[in-house]
Amino acid sequence: MAFLLRVELPDVPGSLGALATALGSAGADIEAIEIVERRTGGLVVDDVLLELPPQVMPDALITACHELEGVTVEWISRYAAGANLSMDLEAVERFTEDPARAIARLVEVVPETFRTDWAVALDRVDGVTHVMAESPTAPKLVPEADDWLGLRRAKVLRAVPAWESTVLAAAPARDRKGHQLVVVVGRHGGPEFLDSEVARLGHMASLAASVQVV
Repeated sequence: MAFLLRVELPDVPGSLGALATALGSAGADIEAIEIVERRTGGLVVDDVLLELPPQVMPDALITACHELEGVTVEWISRYAAGANLSMDLEAVERFTEDPARAIARLVEVVPETFRTDWAVALDRVDGVTHVMAESPTAPKLVPEADDWLGLRRAKVLRAVPAWESTVLAAAPARDRKGHQLVVVVGRHGGPEFLDSEVARLGHMASLAASVQVV
């Protein structure tokens, strides 16, 4: 079973190797490791995608990590998208190769690229908020969506009561004709979106909108 583990650890030589050894000793088979943020104080945040055999509980990984000096587990959960991390450049290739469907393609690749549960792109048609594209598990629109189209920059959104325990982020963009749109993403139960993730989402939304054929 695939799991995604987010850890904070010292940004020093040997630290990542020690983490990988500890996880392997606990029974994990590591599929990929990606640096998602460098923090002040000589710390780095990594996402570790791994497979666990049925007899190994996720708690064993947390225990193994916390036995290492300076390592903190921020979050661990099953990874529904499977053992495949899409890098940013691969995602960009996906939506730039089909300009007529650039926004739809962006929505398709966002869940894997950012490890979210869903994504949706919205715009406004005749004063009414409209879904341009959405992933299969995206929830129904809520009244709060009207405010998202007025965003000036990519940011973390306030929680929506109807979407319990879902953390949200959104990135506004304008297409070639200047029409406003917004890409909203959600994670059920976390982890919270990092500033670096929000910035990446904003960049991708702007790029997809700029190549979208309207």
